[in-house]
Amino acid sequence: MKIYNHIDEFRDVKNPIVTIGTFDGVHLGHQKIFELMKINAEKYDGETVVITFYPHPRLVLHSDSKDLKFINTQKRKVELLELAGVDHLIIVNFTREFSRLNSATFIREYLVDKIKTKKLIIGYDHHFGKNRLGDFSTLYDLGHKHGFEVEKLAAQNVENIAISSTKIRRALNEGKIKIANALLGYDYSITGTVVRGQKIGRTIGFPTANIELEDEYKLVTANGVYACKVAHDGKIYKGMGNIGLRPTVMHSELTIEVNIFDFDKEIYDESITIYFIDRIRDEIKFDNLAGLRNQLQLDKITVLGILK
Repeated sequence: MKIYNHIDEFRDVKNPIVTIGTFDGVHLGHQKIFELMKINAEKYDGETVVITFYPHPRLVLHSDSKDLKFINTQKRKVELLELAGVDHLIIVNFTREFSRLNSATFIREYLVDKIKTKKLIIGYDHHFGKNRLGDFSTLYDLGHKHGFEVEKLAAQNVENIAISSTKIRRALNEGKIKIANALLGYDYSITGTVVRGQKIGRTIGFPTANIELEDEYKLVTANGVYACKVAHDGKIYKGMGNIGLRPTVMHSELTIEVNIFDFDKEIYDESITIYFIDRIRDEIKFDNLAGLRNQLQLDKITVLGILK
């Protein structure tokens, strides 16, 4: 996949099949768009082009953006787009000035003059341009005017749930990890650097790797204990993750930690990725560490049953 950090870097490609969006999650609905793009690229002997925006428009346009969280980091989103088989990725620097472009100007300057779009494919709920006033009818009219086709993909469903980034974020905020994973089409994950913790876990036989997030805007799923898989140095391990305040030891800050099964290496300052498979329970405050240890022993049996 070729990546362009400015529209002026883009060079002509044959019969571009284009889509536009923020693609938070690169979920199953997005993946259906990419599949349809590849079918059309083959039909027209063309190449696929994705236009996305960074920073996320809401971070630029809303004063309360500090509370916004996204399913994937920008780095992970780019990785997922490449895995989806996209040929070209244009990352537009989203600024307040850019946000003032109206729909017609954006289409003319980007899709027509720069990219020379053959066909544009969008999701069922796509809006764009100043104040998000551009919609499918706008695109259809402008496509007819400038000589490119426009196709809208219908809403995609999983078990009668229409797939959207908003619904996935809601599921994650509620700890409904299996629903989120089903809508994503892959396992939700968190990547971070292993940092030093209080080392209480190792005193009760459950040492944990505590991680620090690589992106402050990464959405962290709800507090609780999870069945996980952990990627480190090219290998995948089973594990038991905890997100929360660790009430038994009176911890006051949110902690993301994982007990990696059958693993005894020191990995401070190294990167790991935790894949969340299922949520098994809420955080519980125990009277003492012995009570916590007994519960963790039971939790491990549950997790192994889920991951087998």
